[in-house]
Amino acid sequence: MFRFLVDSMLVSSGYSFCQLFLLVAILLGSLRLGTCVTSYANDFVDPRYVLSRTFSPNTVEAQKTIVLWADQLAAKGPWSVMNKPITPPSGNKHDYMSWSPYSWPECSTNETEITPEEVWTMCPFVTKDGLFNPDARLVNDVGSFSAMADAVLYNSLAWVLDGSSRYSENAVLFLRTWFLDTNTAMAPHLNYAQMKRGPDGQNGSHTGVLDLKCMTKIASGVLVLRLGNASIWTPDLDRRLIRWAREYIGWLQESPIAILESEAVNNHGSFYYNQLAALQILVGDNIGARQTIMRYFDTLFVNQTAANGDQPLESARTRPYHYRAYNLAAMITNAKLGSYLGCDVWNNTSGSGATVQTALDYAMTLPAGNETASELYPSIVAVASIYGDPHGKYASFMEQVDPGRVMRDSHFFWNQPFSYRRSEESTLTVVFLRPSREPMGNANSYGSPWILWVVAYLAATIFVANLVFVRRCARGRQDTLINVDLQ
Repeated sequence: MFRFLVDSMLVSSGYSFCQLFLLVAILLGSLRLGTCVTSYANDFVDPRYVLSRTFSPNTVEAQKTIVLWADQLAAKGPWSVMNKPITPPSGNKHDYMSWSPYSWPECSTNETEITPEEVWTMCPFVTKDGLFNPDARLVNDVGSFSAMADAVLYNSLAWVLDGSSRYSENAVLFLRTWFLDTNTAMAPHLNYAQMKRGPDGQNGSHTGVLDLKCMTKIASGVLVLRLGNASIWTPDLDRRLIRWAREYIGWLQESPIAILESEAVNNHGSFYYNQLAALQILVGDNIGARQTIMRYFDTLFVNQTAANGDQPLESARTRPYHYRAYNLAAMITNAKLGSYLGCDVWNNTSGSGATVQTALDYAMTLPAGNETASELYPSIVAVASIYGDPHGKYASFMEQVDPGRVMRDSHFFWNQPFSYRRSEESTLTVVFLRPSREPMGNANSYGSPWILWVVAYLAATIFVANLVFVRRCARGRQDTLINVDLQ
């Protein structure tokens, strides 16, 4: 029966089977389903590049992704620390709060016989490295902040790429809600971040400073709006955000737990310097920001990478592929911040003579195993854009592991130039085939136009599927839109 229907379609349309198949393939290939937001570990986007509006034609698909992600994230916002269901030990919901993700209760009493609240306060908690405790996200200020940071970045970029003021308005709404509005603002400290629960817990730890590492993304978005003279970015708004950021910078530089984080020799220390330097740029303290970046490269960076490019402190963890990629993202972000400030640190070396590129090259040689291989991809594109790719090593790697997709990922837009050979050597030239002039059965020589209705129906079906997919992303749980950042 199926064969009869297909033969009938071919006869009545005047198309050969191969021609019909190619026509449908071209249609399907020209339409793509939307993708849910990927939250990169961290990044800094140079506002001067964005506002120059001199983008490679190869970034068109990445630009579309940025606008799509801006819409998806905006549908979830705004976000506030006031939305968490549990109040911090201070009694003030304006205080940011998160629970240590690798802490687990060891109760002498059966946990089913006491309330969750009693478990959190009465039972001793122990750390199990790499083993995530799902109930840690019952308090999800960390997820809210990460989503908000992405939303500010992508809506600020979309304002430039799309030109619609609704994107700049979105970004400002999210910033005001999280930082400035009296009823919803976060207090400028992390005294209750990554708390270890139990009778000896209830205070934040230095690892909790990591929760706000994506201040770098926020600084990127704010700089785009400020330097781009967005009409909604008023002098009063700028002054108020700077005032908040200065208070928080004071906490980062003076709080005992923040100072401990600045001394952490692994990814925690790297991300601390991301955060501090980006905020110093935001408040106009470029001298302080340069000192921050140079302090990282003169101290922590020196001992983070071996001569062969391995990062021993990250490789020793329970998820080594993830942690190598994680710290690489922090290294690269620090180097990008340095470039923005006029400090070329890309060729700075560790005590063993390794550069950022050395660390990336080593990480590329190791299999991901059961971990997420794509965590490393933004760093590959970033390194290639800075150091060059004269022999096509990075382009070939990306073509092999992620064929065709990298040019659609948002980071491809700002990690330029990147010579992706697929875009030059494998560009598909679409040729619309005319139906055969040879009569087939009783069909006329040029076929029936009803085949166009079939193609139109397929296009409409894919379009509706795309809308459903985007709506599902927008309605989905917040923690499905972002990568969970763990210590």
